[in-house]
Amino acid sequence: MTEVRSTTAASASLWERDEEVATITRAVDTLCADRSSTGTLLVARGEAGVGKTALLAETRRIAEARGCAVWSARGGETLRSVPFNVVRQLLQPALVSMLPEEAREYLGDWYDIAGPALGIAEPGERQADPQGVCDGLVAVVRRLARREWPLVLLIDDAHWADQETLRWLAALAERLDETSVLVVVARRPGDATGDSARHLDAAAALGRPLAPLNALTPQGTAGLTRATVGHHADAAFCREVWAVTGGNAYETVELLAKVRDSELEPVEAHAAELRALNQSARGGGLLARLEQLGVDATRFAWAAAILGGGITVDMVARLTTLDRADAARCAELLCDARILTTPDPAAGQPAAGDLEFVHPLIATDVYDSIPGALCTAMHGIAAQLVTDSGLGAAAASRHLLRVHPDDDPEVVEQLRDAAREHLAVGAPEAAHRCLERALEEPPLPECHALVLYELGCAALLTAPATTIDHLRTALALPGLDGDQRVNAVFRLSEALVHNDQLEEAVRTVEAEAARTSDPSARLRLQAVQYMWEGLHPGATSSPGWSASLADIAGTRTGRDNTERALLILRGFDAMSHGENAEEVVELCDRTLVNGRLAPGLGWTDSEWGLELPMMLATCYAYTDRLDRAEALFTEALRAYESAGWSGGHLAVAHTYVGLGHRRRGRLREAEKSLRQSLRIAERVGRGLPLYWSAVCNLIDTLLARGHVEEARSVADQYGFDPPYPSTIVLPEPRSVRGRLLLATGRTKEGVNELEAAEKAAAARGRHNPVVSPWATELARALATEDPGRAARLVTDARRQAECFGTDTAIGEALRCAAALETGRRAVRLAGQAVTYLEASPCQYEHAAARVEYGIAARSADELERGMALADSCGADGLVARAREALEAVHAG
Repeated sequence: MTEVRSTTAASASLWERDEEVATITRAVDTLCADRSSTGTLLVARGEAGVGKTALLAETRRIAEARGCAVWSARGGETLRSVPFNVVRQLLQPALVSMLPEEAREYLGDWYDIAGPALGIAEPGERQADPQGVCDGLVAVVRRLARREWPLVLLIDDAHWADQETLRWLAALAERLDETSVLVVVARRPGDATGDSARHLDAAAALGRPLAPLNALTPQGTAGLTRATVGHHADAAFCREVWAVTGGNAYETVELLAKVRDSELEPVEAHAAELRALNQSARGGGLLARLEQLGVDATRFAWAAAILGGGITVDMVARLTTLDRADAARCAELLCDARILTTPDPAAGQPAAGDLEFVHPLIATDVYDSIPGALCTAMHGIAAQLVTDSGLGAAAASRHLLRVHPDDDPEVVEQLRDAAREHLAVGAPEAAHRCLERALEEPPLPECHALVLYELGCAALLTAPATTIDHLRTALALPGLDGDQRVNAVFRLSEALVHNDQLEEAVRTVEAEAARTSDPSARLRLQAVQYMWEGLHPGATSSPGWSASLADIAGTRTGRDNTERALLILRGFDAMSHGENAEEVVELCDRTLVNGRLAPGLGWTDSEWGLELPMMLATCYAYTDRLDRAEALFTEALRAYESAGWSGGHLAVAHTYVGLGHRRRGRLREAEKSLRQSLRIAERVGRGLPLYWSAVCNLIDTLLARGHVEEARSVADQYGFDPPYPSTIVLPEPRSVRGRLLLATGRTKEGVNELEAAEKAAAARGRHNPVVSPWATELARALATEDPGRAARLVTDARRQAECFGTDTAIGEALRCAAALETGRRAVRLAGQAVTYLEASPCQYEHAAARVEYGIAARSADELERGMALADSCGADGLVARAREALEAVHAG
């Protein structure tokens, strides 16, 4: 951080910054005025040396003068590979100052999620969810902002911040409306690339930019020159100062310090000497100045640049093999030469070291001056020193990443250990870098496949295409046997599914099952194959797939998780086909252990993934066992939230909680859960199956509520159109889209869509009229145009509903049959529908049947009962329909 100690230096660094200082002052005043004020993000942009750091120092002065707590952090060019480095600098000191019990109590559920990333808690055994950790860090700021209000956070050199910090910064910027905090960020226009640049730009887009920090004008440079070296500095001398420095604030301050130190008279006669003085400040001049201090001082400066942060005399002495006294002498020389300085306690930086560079520009120049081979060697020594200091493999890994490959098995193991530490705190990109570097070493032949497997698993959720390549290579090498090989094949199939290559996933698992001689491994692989085929809505499964699954699952008792998986898959397939619901439930019940998911099949267990418990809960939801379904959906939500998984898994949980509400008839609650799912799914990425599930269920719920225009708006906003995803979505999206088209008056398109749903269902024999209600919707649409076909559709729907056997299925089929009839037959069928749906747990369908029965029978009592029930469900369209019919009955 730039040294700004004296009043003169402080004012010099802020020359021509009145507008920026005024904006900062207003922001601080707004924060201090109201504890409930929304947060603010200010972004200072400018090239190196234009005074960004000085502006942050002035922000600190202003804020502390108004009683604010001010915490600061700074990115480092050589520290960008250290995950959570900057956010740790920012938040860790406040949390470390608490007693461990106090910090745990204060952060609550977020302690175990965000604590490891902040370095205040030990990581768990499970791989942390990066999005969950990011959300946890945002929650930590919210809590600290309430405790420490008014709180100001300063981040310098954000372009050099680690990717994990920048992801957090972007997330915090999105939530500033609920966090009363002022965040001021200083960054260069460039230097950040890839995801880091994307996160930084996303944060900046949500903040308020300060006026661009430009170089000093000639007039400003003249004023600064006279304020620093004396008012007698003549115009020619001042013009030369500007010409030499280009108005760069840092170089101007440094040059004027040298003018003052050398007692150079600031007049035109000495102006020619300015260029030589300036050349000693940076670049070759700085290095020449460094050499003049001696070999030991140069080595000390190089070692400090290697360490990057936490620079202590003792650590540098060990790195350079200087004795303690010589190292201390070198530190003093470098401080006198304005290359290093002692950290300013007033700047609020964590006391991680005894020294820091006067300016990041100097640190960069010194680091770049280290001869290549020596730089590599010093990083290797630094890695060993960090390890010996007990700071862990992850802390040493940034140095190991810069060491040349040397066929060293110990380095491979250190990098593998570092990767595991990074995964445990929610930094998969850092783990990925470590494992890629381990491959370059390279590993010994017997562990090469293991490193590839670990690398593939590290990239599973963030880069499935990369995972596929790594796992395929690993499986082609010796070294993966037994359970490890089966796990690798399963992970490969998962990656293929996530990469929308489901058919390839099926073929991969099928081929491995055929080649293995281990019966238990083969059975597990067959179960995985059936799982992926069961989620595929197309007609590409192997012939006789369902019959084969029925045969293999028929003799299973559920004694282990492979057998339980087969029973769940068989139950899901039977449910989708519309087989007897009682038999489906019996299959599902055999998979539970004391009424709960078996260990290893839980929502957060990695042995099988979330697909199996999802299929199990869905079976219960569509067989009218909503109490069991809702218990599983709620358990999923609780499990993901407590584990800090706030990415795709949490989106799925909210979707299925919404599905439970929708099936129960709690339409308002369903809409709330599904909108929450969509908000999370948006962060994960559009086009994934979880995204389709959220959109499809939300549209279905809005149509049930009678909010047709809103449903159409959601469909337009989220692209609810063909082509459909390659994995199954419930309820069946063609049926939902067909109903939407009919509701919006696009009858012909709606009929076409429902006929497409009919063909897709026939191709796989999926005839459950509750899961895929195309038949009843199509019958209603064709009632006038083609009554004969409509009648046949209703007859088939009733037959399939009776085969399935749930009150909901039979009642819904009778509702449709009644809608196609008139007179006494319509009344009789509508009454039968009420009888069945009254016994069903699906209250919306019951309300609709009551209203339709009241209309058919012209019964005010039935209409009033139906209207009250519809109102309790939140079915506004049904309420309006009942009210209109009731008025007609009273009028007639």
